[in-house]
Amino acid sequence: MDVYASALSPALDIGTGCYLLVLTVLSIVGNLLVLIMAFRRSSRMKPPELLSVNLAVTDLGTAITMYPLAVASAWSHHWLGGDVSCIYYGLAGFFFGIASIMNLTILAIVRFVVSLNLHSPKQKISWKKVKILCMWTWLYALIWALLPILGWGRYGPEPFGLSCSLAWGQMKHEGFSFVISIFSLNLLVPCVIIIFCYFGIALRLYFAYKKSMNNNHVPNFIKLHRRLLIIAVLISIGFIGCWAPYGLVSLWSVLNDSSKIPPEVSLLPCMFAKSSTVYNPLIYYFFSQSFKREVKQLSWLCLGSNPCQVSNSVNTNNIYMVSVNVKSKEVAPETLQEITQSRQ
Repeated sequence: MDVYASALSPALDIGTGCYLLVLTVLSIVGNLLVLIMAFRRSSRMKPPELLSVNLAVTDLGTAITMYPLAVASAWSHHWLGGDVSCIYYGLAGFFFGIASIMNLTILAIVRFVVSLNLHSPKQKISWKKVKILCMWTWLYALIWALLPILGWGRYGPEPFGLSCSLAWGQMKHEGFSFVISIFSLNLLVPCVIIIFCYFGIALRLYFAYKKSMNNNHVPNFIKLHRRLLIIAVLISIGFIGCWAPYGLVSLWSVLNDSSKIPPEVSLLPCMFAKSSTVYNPLIYYFFSQSFKREVKQLSWLCLGSNPCQVSNSVNTNNIYMVSVNVKSKEVAPETLQEITQSRQ
């Protein structure tokens, strides 16, 4: 039996390929826009913003290195490249997936640390620390991605035949400790940390809001942090929500007979997980007026004869650290910094 032959109908193969092609385009365009926005503000970029750029790079890397091969395989009704491309695809998916969840975890921790003193203008995160955190994220993900090649765990084709990942069904005995380690250290623990951090931030904002209500005035920095918190929580929920169904199905296939899962059923959580690279730019666009405004102001997206005026205004407030002029009780208009820093 050819394990790389599609177990789906030809019509479903074509539909899957079209779906992945749409994801590829949306992921590349969306995350490139996020990186362009950050680059345009690079001279005024604060250290924590580098973590946001790092997270966009993981999504963009996933779309560029993986999705085109999956599209071509779907339209060929057979996985292309055999064992070599299967190992490459599984390693890339695992690598970028671990890098993303660790990035989200670090961002949540950093935001929590910053929230311990919302009024402090002091820089709490240096460029050196942020660069070390980014390097640690990639190194940590690379180590986990190489472990199956070194003998702990293994990569293999998905049951529906058009994708490759960790061979969950083959790790019932040989790699069961690897499976437990993955779910514990790279899913359960990060999720608990993310929930704890954002819940802690929400509590601090709530008490700050209640205290300000006693004075019949809600400071603008509380409203700003609340808006950034909502965006950050949506991003975390989007990623975890996309990968949770796939994780549950994978865990079930380890504990039970994976052959009992119909190919069509195993396809759905896999495709849903791949959509995680699309949501972040969409969340920015629909929930942040500044990101939408910056995108529309890009000269190469302008149509017609009216020239586009790109805003070069500098926000003197460090939105991430909330260095606000308390005396004036005013916050500068929302800028791109809010977008890139909303993931922190």
